[in-house]
Amino acid sequence: MKTRFRPKLNYSNVIATIALFVALGGAAVAAGLPKNSVGPNQLKRGAVTSGKLRKGAVTSGKLAPKSVVAGKLGPSAVTPGNIGNGAVTSSKLAANSVIASTIKNGVVTTNKLNNEAVTSAKLGKGSVTLAKLADDVAPLLGTLKSGQTLRGVFDLGATADIAGDLFRSSVSFQFPLLNPPAVTVLQPGQTSANCAGLGGGNTTPAATGGNLCVYVTKAENLDPTTPLAVENNTRLGFGLVAKANEVDKESYAFGVWAVTAP
Repeated sequence: MKTRFRPKLNYSNVIATIALFVALGGAAVAAGLPKNSVGPNQLKRGAVTSGKLRKGAVTSGKLAPKSVVAGKLGPSAVTPGNIGNGAVTSSKLAANSVIASTIKNGVVTTNKLNNEAVTSAKLGKGSVTLAKLADDVAPLLGTLKSGQTLRGVFDLGATADIAGDLFRSSVSFQFPLLNPPAVTVLQPGQTSANCAGLGGGNTTPAATGGNLCVYVTKAENLDPTTPLAVENNTRLGFGLVAKANEVDKESYAFGVWAVTAP
């Protein structure tokens, strides 16, 4: 009688059979994963590396707020096109970051300079020319400008050998006028329509436009009829003449003057 072959089960056969089923089942599971079924919980830590990312896969919408910090930026990564308008404020600038070579020509205008920003140490030699001076600054060359006033002092005197001896002095203007001024000589305490007085402390004599005012503050032994007069009056200056009253006695006059360009 024929006997049926019945293989004997042993430990090796059982383990091999189980391994075959696991292998076939795992492949089937991997092949049959539904779409979007693998989430963060199914990923092992460190499983997604840079090599696993497709080019352009990480977009701005994938980045968490404040996730890109300074240490994550490569050299020259931030270009002018990446900086928003008004993003770079004064508080964002490092000390000494703005130097002459980084400033565009013509961008620093007068309204960008604060008071006392331009000091004498900041001016180059020869940089302040006549054309750069305001109209109310007296010219260093040329004529006195309209409405500007020159002021000074005068003093003349001598000892006369005979009554009626003359003694003279002269004054030159620091800046010439366009034309000779009209002249008024005022004795101590006098004023006139064109010569308003000596000002505070008798040191700021006044004269209206086109006038020369000569203020006598003290005089001694002068002829009472012609105590002091102006002669040789020109656009460059004027002369003074006085006449002694008594012989062998010191005669003098001194004071201040002002001339204003018309």
